[in-house]
Amino acid sequence: MDTKIDTLFRPFTYKGLSLKNRIVMAPMTRSMTKGGIPGPENAAYYARRAAHEVGLILSEGTVIDRPASRNDPGIPFFHGPEALSGWSRVIEAVHAAGGKMGPQIWHTGSTRAGAWEPEAPVESPSGLVGPDDPRGVAMSEADIEATIAAFAASAKAAKELGFDVAELHGAHGYLMDQFFWAGTNLRDDRWGGATIEERSRFAVAVVQAVRAAVGPDFPIILRLSQWKQQDFSVKLAADPEEMERWLMPLVEAGVDILHCSQRRFWEPEFPEIDGEEGLNFAGWAKKITGVPTISVGSVGLSGEFLAAFGGESSAVTPLDRLVKRMDAEEFDLIAVGRALLSDYEWAEKVKRGAADKLKGFEASALVELV
Repeated sequence: MDTKIDTLFRPFTYKGLSLKNRIVMAPMTRSMTKGGIPGPENAAYYARRAAHEVGLILSEGTVIDRPASRNDPGIPFFHGPEALSGWSRVIEAVHAAGGKMGPQIWHTGSTRAGAWEPEAPVESPSGLVGPDDPRGVAMSEADIEATIAAFAASAKAAKELGFDVAELHGAHGYLMDQFFWAGTNLRDDRWGGATIEERSRFAVAVVQAVRAAVGPDFPIILRLSQWKQQDFSVKLAADPEEMERWLMPLVEAGVDILHCSQRRFWEPEFPEIDGEEGLNFAGWAKKITGVPTISVGSVGLSGEFLAAFGGESSAVTPLDRLVKRMDAEEFDLIAVGRALLSDYEWAEKVKRGAADKLKGFEASALVELV
């Protein structure tokens, strides 16, 4: 093995989570669960990655028990006896293959994913999908409290089923992120406000409820992003000081690991401070909070994930920039998306130095569980 690649395959241990390497399978919506219930094909899909050197698998987004928590009928539930039984078979298969796994627990808020509409009205902080873009209804106090409880119930179920971690989805313009974002949170009660600290109270309450439900030792990951699917240019935190005011209350509430989503992991978060080779989002989050971070964004491939939905292919690219940043301990783990989606042997090939065997990405991989 090329010694430069060794850094990706060092073990990682933190608060009861022990991984054989630093490679994480990123959550990627597949919309291939019939009736929201994971089946044998879903279990086999994850187990294949576990059997080929992926250190931690994070599932596709799985939704909580709210009437309109998903925006596509193929998104899986993480509640109810049938769905949880299906997820039990998934984690059994992943563990049998030698892997570790956590569900990504989700509420899609008022976002659109196509023409399908849930039976209940979509809900969000202020009845907006984006700034000045109304959709659905503003959540009542009772709605918010029930949603917080539903996140906690799903996380508790993850622990009871034997998952190794649980990840909360607070990124990309979905429900939790719609509370963070001033453009979609216009509330004048305790769940809104002019500052990022005030608009983070919903996420803090979710994390606190989840921590109470799973106990002190079960690892909680929180996925965050500056950018939104509604607007790639948005920044919740304009500088490190504002980022600290955003992230520290979440860590203090009980988050163990921050999963910091960028469209391209090598881009600096605040280049005006530390230059074009400066820390990325995960790097700044780690520096500010002191907790481990996961970076993600176009690892090993040209282009980026959202372009894939438009049919764009991606070629294999070198891992030099990734190795350099991980050698510097800028962040602790790296999440890999499309490269693992189309090539379940990707991590194993990287480990054995078989770069010539790595596959590019074709959009056709989005419509099948390879």
